[in-house]
Amino acid sequence: MRIIEAQDYKDMSRKAANIISAQMILKPESVIGLATGSTPIGVYDQLTEWYKKGDLDFSKIHTVNLDEYKGIDAENKQSYHYFMNQHLFSRVNIELQNTFVPDGMNENQDEECQRYEKLIAGLGGVDLQLLGLGHNGHIGFNEPAEVFVKQTHCVSLSEKTIQANQRFFESKKQVPKQVYTMGIGTIMSARKILIIISGEDKAEAVKKSFGEEISPHVPASILQLHHDVTVIADKAALSKLDIKKTTGRICSNDSAGGFSKIS
Repeated sequence: MRIIEAQDYKDMSRKAANIISAQMILKPESVIGLATGSTPIGVYDQLTEWYKKGDLDFSKIHTVNLDEYKGIDAENKQSYHYFMNQHLFSRVNIELQNTFVPDGMNENQDEECQRYEKLIAGLGGVDLQLLGLGHNGHIGFNEPAEVFVKQTHCVSLSEKTIQANQRFFESKKQVPKQVYTMGIGTIMSARKILIIISGEDKAEAVKKSFGEEISPHVPASILQLHHDVTVIADKAALSKLDIKKTTGRICSNDSAGGFSKIS
């Protein structure tokens, strides 16, 4: 595990976009797993800027999104399908038929979950998976539980997650209570994982995820077992992490613009 310290949200976004763009350049036909929410918006803005400058080409890229609300169609402004079109897909030269999001309107949970798993497998798996971190340690919408759920599944959201998502809706009643999400096993099968975290309000989740024991009660803690995971977090998000308890190494900017090992 590599833990990279960013100065702030903008710096975090730029560093993460650098890693994604490197993947795209080295393998133009990459399958990239994407996340939604407020945290990755800066990453998508940076990737769009580099595309407009002619530095990036999305024409052969395939994407699979982590999750989608159940019961919301793709045209709904609160759907993650709509979010991705707004923040990335409509701004770059990606082929829309190569972008995939769970079908929130499929009422048959088993059918949709199996379909999405087969889709990912058919693409050859995910080369690089982008993640955010929830306040309760969730990744995707894998909520704290007694066991790690392996494959794509339909989950009932916790009260804490519903409250966190309320800001995107006019009222709490409008927040969907269920969501289709990649499972922990699906996420962990990605060849590389990149998780981005910003803000002091995530500091406790960072500490529990990367500085304490692995537990399904803190879903992100499973990332400690992945062979190639990079954490990029700003100083505020890392403020409670005890470096001595991490399984990785902490890096920060050095004067030459690279990274220097702290521990």
